[in-house]
Amino acid sequence: MSEPERDDHSGVETTGHEWDGIRELDNPLPRWWLWVFYGSIVVAVVYWILMPAWPGLKGYTPGVLRQSDRADVAEQLQALQVQRGRGETMLATASLQQIEADPDLQAHALSVGQSVFGDNCATCHGAGGGGARGYPNLRDDVWLWGGSLEEIEHTLRVGVRSAHPETRTSQMPAFGRDGMLNAAQVSDLTEYVVRLSGRPADAAAVGRAQQLYADNCAACHTPTGVGDRLLGAPDLTDREWLYGSDRNSIRGQIHNGRNGVMPTWEGRFSPGVIKALAVYVHVNAGGGEASGAAAAAP
Repeated sequence: MSEPERDDHSGVETTGHEWDGIRELDNPLPRWWLWVFYGSIVVAVVYWILMPAWPGLKGYTPGVLRQSDRADVAEQLQALQVQRGRGETMLATASLQQIEADPDLQAHALSVGQSVFGDNCATCHGAGGGGARGYPNLRDDVWLWGGSLEEIEHTLRVGVRSAHPETRTSQMPAFGRDGMLNAAQVSDLTEYVVRLSGRPADAAAVGRAQQLYADNCAACHTPTGVGDRLLGAPDLTDREWLYGSDRNSIRGQIHNGRNGVMPTWEGRFSPGVIKALAVYVHVNAGGGEASGAAAAAP
C-alpha cells in the first residue's frame, strides 16, 4: 500500500482530490461537532419512542406519550366555543342599547364585530370600512338606509337586493340603456343633477331637464333632490357619491342604472354575532343617522 499523500505546509493527509492546483485536506471533524452529531442521533431515537413518528399502512406509531396535536386543537376549539357561547348568549339576550351602555359587553361586541368584519365585510368595504367606488363608506355619518343601531342591524340581517324575503330593495332604472331617455336627455339630466349638488352646470341643459327630472326622478329622490331613506333613494344635493361625482360617472349611472347587492347575513351569523357587527359598524361610524348617497349598504 502506498504512503498517503501529505500537504507540504500543514503535514495533513490529503484526500487525493485536486482542483486547479488546490488539494483537499483530510482534516478530522471537530470533536464538538461529532458529539453534537451523535447526540442528535440519540435525541432522534428517543423522539421516535416517545412521540408519533413513523407512518404505516393504516396509521402511524403513536409513541409512548401518545401525543396528538389534533386532539389538542380539538380541545382548544371546544374551550373557545364554550367561552364564545357565554359571550354570544349575553349578546343575544341584551338589547343593542344595553350592549353599548355596558363597557364590558360593548368591548366583547367590538372584539367579535372586528373579527367578523375583517373576515366577511372588509373585502368590499375595506379593512377600515372606508369603502371604495361602488362600495359604501361605513365610517362617515351618511347612510342610505339609516345609521341607527337598529337600522344597521336590520340591513345586516336582511341585506340589500339579496335573496332574503325582507331584503331592502330600491331600483335605479337604466334610463339610457333601456331606451327610456335618449343620449341628449341623459346629458341634460346629468347637468341637472350636477346643479342639484351645488356645482356650476349648463343653464340651458338644466332648464331642459327640469321636466325630465320631475317625470322620472322626483318620485324617489324628491322634487328637491334630498332623497328618501324609506325608498333607499340617495340625496343628490350633498357631496357624497357612491359611484363618483364627475359628469361621466353621473351620466353612466343615469344611463346604466347600477344597483349594488349586499348579501343577507341572517343565515350565516347568529343574532348575537349580527348585533356585535352592528355595534362595531355603529361605533366606528360615530353613530350618525344622516341619509345620503354614501350608504351603509349599496
